[in-house]
Amino acid sequence: MPLDERSKKIAGDLFKRYYEKAELPIESINEREFGFGDFEKKIAFRHYSFKDPAALKRYLVENAPAFASYSSSLYKYPDARPMEKKLWKGSGLIFDLDASDLHLKCQTEHGRSWVCQNCLDSVKREAIKLMEDFLMPDFGFSKNEIGINFSGNRGYHVHVNSKEIFLLNSQQRKSISDYIAGANIDITRFFPTLGMKGKRLVGPKPSDFGWGGKLANAMVSALNKGVDSLTSLGIDPKIARKLAASKADVIFGITTGNWDKVNIPKKAEFWSNVMSRVAIAQSDSIDKNVTNDIHHLIRIPGTIHGDTGLAGKVIPHASLDAFDPMKDAIVFRQGVMKIQTDKVPAFVMHGEQYGPYDNQTLELPVYAAMYLVLKRVARPVD
Repeated sequence: MPLDERSKKIAGDLFKRYYEKAELPIESINEREFGFGDFEKKIAFRHYSFKDPAALKRYLVENAPAFASYSSSLYKYPDARPMEKKLWKGSGLIFDLDASDLHLKCQTEHGRSWVCQNCLDSVKREAIKLMEDFLMPDFGFSKNEIGINFSGNRGYHVHVNSKEIFLLNSQQRKSISDYIAGANIDITRFFPTLGMKGKRLVGPKPSDFGWGGKLANAMVSALNKGVDSLTSLGIDPKIARKLAASKADVIFGITTGNWDKVNIPKKAEFWSNVMSRVAIAQSDSIDKNVTNDIHHLIRIPGTIHGDTGLAGKVIPHASLDAFDPMKDAIVFRQGVMKIQTDKVPAFVMHGEQYGPYDNQTLELPVYAAMYLVLKRVARPVD
């Protein structure tokens, strides 16, 4: 639904006041491409460049774009067009995780465009899992090389800045995202006796490196959580109950590499399916196009997201567990606003619950009112 002109005017004035005081330190700013969006399109204009942060700030104050993005790539001529004339110098590696791609049960109640606390907690866990289960142990990146930003809406952007990946081309970056997604994995690599008649099924241990260890750990975790967790891995409920009933034996078998504790038909098909579910659980929320595309533009940290009024925030690793987007990313902290709502689910901002609402006229703090206005479920009234 398009944003009405009155809402655009109010939002624009609020955005300008924020940018007048905002500090947006960006490394190598004169080598990056910038793009900006309106309330209908997130990247409506691109191929901009700025010589320093002050020039960027002037643009933001004067134009108050609904969205402001920049390149992870560095270029010799960042404002040149077409793309090849920019003369690419290298790029960081970005992972874009969004709660709307997690297929959560709560989304059947409030839809994928809305986010609840469970959505935000779940996508944060995925971001932590990406860093702690993949980027650091499997690829060897250090915490100092990994940055994490709240997107301003429904997820997180994980930035890897390492000289090891700076010159990787799109195909090489795709190999990284394919690995994280568990794409094209040969299940017999982890189960060497699979399909051999009369042979005990030898499989990976939780201590194994890479996907073998991930599969073993996922199974142990699911066994400890119970039948529902096992069925979430695509395991038939009847088999899940058998596995749960023999939990201690099955876990002991997995930790010693013996995956034959419970008789399972069609083992190759069965474990391939479980492997795919483990991959989806750990990586389906990642927009792989962002990771693979060296010319992609991503939200500038500290700028406002035009669909929420929240800021994209850089989050120190030590603060990630405690970070609350609906509190810590609030920008418009002063004043109240009168709005007319549509049907709105309950939501929490700044520690207070608002709603649910159903076609009501009410006065809310500006941050909560603008959140609903920019979500297209409310309109300002006199």
